[in-house]
Amino acid sequence: MSTLDVAATGAAADAIAAHVPTLVADRVASRLFAQDATLWGDAAVEESAKRLSWTGLARSSRHLVGEIAALKGELDEAGYDRVVLCGMGGSSLAPEVICATAGADIVVLDSSDPDVVRRTLTDLDRTVVVVSSKSGSTVETDSQRRAFEAAFTEAGIDPTTRLVVVTDPGSPLDADARSRGFRVVNADPDVGGRYSALTAFGLVPSGLAGVDVEALLDDAEAVADVLAADDDANPALRLGAAMGGTSPLRDKLVLVDDGTENVGFGAWAEQLIAESTGKDGTGILPVVAIGSEPAHLYADGTVVRLVSSDDEGPEAAADGASAATASSLVTVAGPLGAQLLLWEAATAVAGRLLGINPFDQPDVESAKSAARELLDAGIGAGDAAAFTDDAVEVRALGGDWLGDASTVAGAVDALLASLDHEHGYVAVMAYLDREGDADLEHVARDLFDRTGRPATFGWGPRFLHSTGQYHKGGPPTGVYVQVTTAPAEDLAVPGRDFTFGQFIAAQAAGDATVLADHGRPVLRLHLTDHDRGLAQVREALGRTSG
Repeated sequence: MSTLDVAATGAAADAIAAHVPTLVADRVASRLFAQDATLWGDAAVEESAKRLSWTGLARSSRHLVGEIAALKGELDEAGYDRVVLCGMGGSSLAPEVICATAGADIVVLDSSDPDVVRRTLTDLDRTVVVVSSKSGSTVETDSQRRAFEAAFTEAGIDPTTRLVVVTDPGSPLDADARSRGFRVVNADPDVGGRYSALTAFGLVPSGLAGVDVEALLDDAEAVADVLAADDDANPALRLGAAMGGTSPLRDKLVLVDDGTENVGFGAWAEQLIAESTGKDGTGILPVVAIGSEPAHLYADGTVVRLVSSDDEGPEAAADGASAATASSLVTVAGPLGAQLLLWEAATAVAGRLLGINPFDQPDVESAKSAARELLDAGIGAGDAAAFTDDAVEVRALGGDWLGDASTVAGAVDALLASLDHEHGYVAVMAYLDREGDADLEHVARDLFDRTGRPATFGWGPRFLHSTGQYHKGGPPTGVYVQVTTAPAEDLAVPGRDFTFGQFIAAQAAGDATVLADHGRPVLRLHLTDHDRGLAQVREALGRTSG
């Protein structure tokens, strides 16, 4: 099989047949890789014009290979063998999948949870920290940087010897870091965060962790000309048509790990697709399957099987698809570097078919603003609880759907009763410890089995930079469960007038407020006793009968 393969059956194949000839005739692929900003309409030109350099990164990022190797050599010689990445959204998800696929160790800090931050501030004698922020003003990343600077200083370590800053040239962080003597690597400013996997944001932390980033670029460059070709066989046109060409009838994309060597790829693709397409009341909802492929699927979904490059090929996998999924199935295989570029191009193509701008994220900004307003007002945890049930405080936002429920289980039942059973979905958003509370993620599969509808799971605040855009800007078909808790011990943000605990509470409350303002049902479950409350929430979400 070739380096990169995309095959489809059912409705996905029909969409490819219907749309690819027009995409070829309109020279969409060649215009995309020539960075033609007019592909998404007049309203998107201004934003698109400064967001398309990702198409040439396989070549333009080559200068970083030597720079990263030299920096890694210095750090290795000094004995700094633990790499921590502070970043959000694409700045953290891309290095996470790159390192996991290569088997390289990296600690990703993309949380405001004080317990998570505190746990990361360890082993400082051998730690180097990469601080990644495109704008240079991301509050989460700035807070994490401040925590590490203070920890290094307190340990008698010069922070300038341990922090590496990755940011756009001319950002506030760029100027500040250079003036204070920190190492700075500038990224291509004409690439958005979720398309930045092959920029310095993806390559610097991965390379310092020991990944062969040159090989990653080689894999991407090997398919660049194929993806830029105006040809019916172009994998990006085929995948983009399968993603965006069946909407709104099929606007759910179920990502199933079916033996792919690209570890955790679904989470990276999720943020790329959701943040790029979920706006103007439309979009594609990516659903990362928990465990094996479900035995039954909803009629408005397309399954994407991520298979190994060593398999017989997507065509064989598609031919062997079960009857349950054959109604709309895509199979994709290829090495990581090639797939990063493939999915970026396919998402841009899908945006054209959907009639939206795939490069802005207006509702991500609204949640940030709401969180900032709550912090300024001194409001962290939100409005008073509707009621308290044992170890859980319950709040209902976004309408009067709660009724007379007086237990967590009753509140969950009431929320699910408001679910659109033809087109709706359930989103669980947990502002908890992604490692310590990892088992909670499986409630997404329980909710699917219970409702027959797609269920997604996001760790707060990281999901705010991915599916958070779709929640507020996509179709108004979701119902939302938010799980929060108070930290066992809070942690100050050095130089700021708020703590990490106050910050994450404001992020949760701000997100819920914006969802409610959009008329979307939100059930807020706040654990007043972490362990007992979490068990109660798991039981209420996972039970099979209402």
